[in-house]
Amino acid sequence: MPSGRGGGTEAVILAGDVGGTSTRIALFEVHDGRLTTVRLEKYRSGEHRGLGDLVRVFMTGERRPVQHASFGVPGPVIGGRADPPNLPWVVDAGDLALQLGMPHTWLINDLEANTYGIPALPSRDFVVLNAGEAGAVGNLAVISAGTGLGQAGAYWDGSNHHPFAGEGGHADFAPQDPLQVDLLLHLRGMVGRVSWERVVSGPGLHRIYQFLRDTGRGVEPAWLREAIDQGDPPAVVSAAGLAGTSELCVQALDLFVALYGAAAGNLALTFKATGGVYVGGGIAPRIVDRIKDGVFMDAFLDKGRLRGMLERIPVRVILNDEAALLGAARYAAIRGGLLANDPPAR
Repeated sequence: MPSGRGGGTEAVILAGDVGGTSTRIALFEVHDGRLTTVRLEKYRSGEHRGLGDLVRVFMTGERRPVQHASFGVPGPVIGGRADPPNLPWVVDAGDLALQLGMPHTWLINDLEANTYGIPALPSRDFVVLNAGEAGAVGNLAVISAGTGLGQAGAYWDGSNHHPFAGEGGHADFAPQDPLQVDLLLHLRGMVGRVSWERVVSGPGLHRIYQFLRDTGRGVEPAWLREAIDQGDPPAVVSAAGLAGTSELCVQALDLFVALYGAAAGNLALTFKATGGVYVGGGIAPRIVDRIKDGVFMDAFLDKGRLRGMLERIPVRVILNDEAALLGAARYAAIRGGLLANDPPAR
C-alpha cells in the first residue's frame, strides 16, 4: 500500500461531496500526512442518473490509480446505502465499488464528512460568532443549511474527536414566539408536519418570505415578484434582504437567521457541544454579515437556565465550501490507514 505517513509514493483518493443541487468530485494525494487536491470538478446533480454515472464521467481519461474512495451524501447512510431525500438517487457503497473497480469505497453522511473536514481547515476559513471559553474542549456540533438542514457531531474521547452523523434537521420545529407560532400554523396548512428543515434551509427561507407576504406582514413589489419568478427564490430573497431593497425580504432574512440560531443552540444542548459549534452549508457564508449582527447568537443563547454554558461555547461559521469534500477524503485516508485520526499541524 502507498505510504501517506512519510516519504514514498503518494496515495490517490477519490472523494465526493454530494448535494441536492450540485456535487463536487475530486482527487487528492496523501503525502507526508497531508491531503492535497490534485483535481476538482463540480456537476449539477440533477443532470445525472446517479452517483456512479457522475463519477464515471469524472474518471473518463483519468490515469492516476485510485484505491480508496469516499463520498459524503445527504440523508441517513445505513448499511452502506443511502436514499437522499432531495435527490432521485439510491446510492450503495457496494454497488459503487463494483462499478468503479475500487474495493475500498465508503459512504458517509454529508455533515459527517463536513465534520471530518474541520480539523484540516486553517483559521482563515472561519468567522467567529462567539469566542467562547479559552481552550474549550469537548464534543463538537455542526449544523448546515443549504438545500436541506444537516446536523452532525463529534464526541471527544479526551484526545481526539470522532465524528458521527445525525438527522436532527427532520425533528419537529419548535416556535418560540407568537410570530413563529403563526409561521408553524401557516406551514402546517401547506405541508402538514413541519420539521426544522422546512424553515432553516434555502426552500425554508422562501417559505418564510411567502408566509410574511401572504399574512399581510409586508408588500411584494412587482420587481421583486418578477425576480423571484424568474430566478432562484431563496437567493433573490437573501440578496434583497442583505441590500435592504425590500423590507419584506429584510423581515424574512431576520426571521430565518433567528431560527437558524435557535436550531444551532438546540443542537449545542443536545450534544453538550462544549468544544464548539460550527455553522456550515452554502447559505451561511453568503449571509455572514447578517449572521454576525447579533440575531443569530441571541437566539442561540436564549435557552433559559443553561445560557451560561452556551455562552462558553465557541461558535464559528465555516467559510470554505469544500470542507465536506476535504472531510470525505480525510475519512477515506483514515479508514485506509493513510492518515491518523488527529488534526494535522496548522
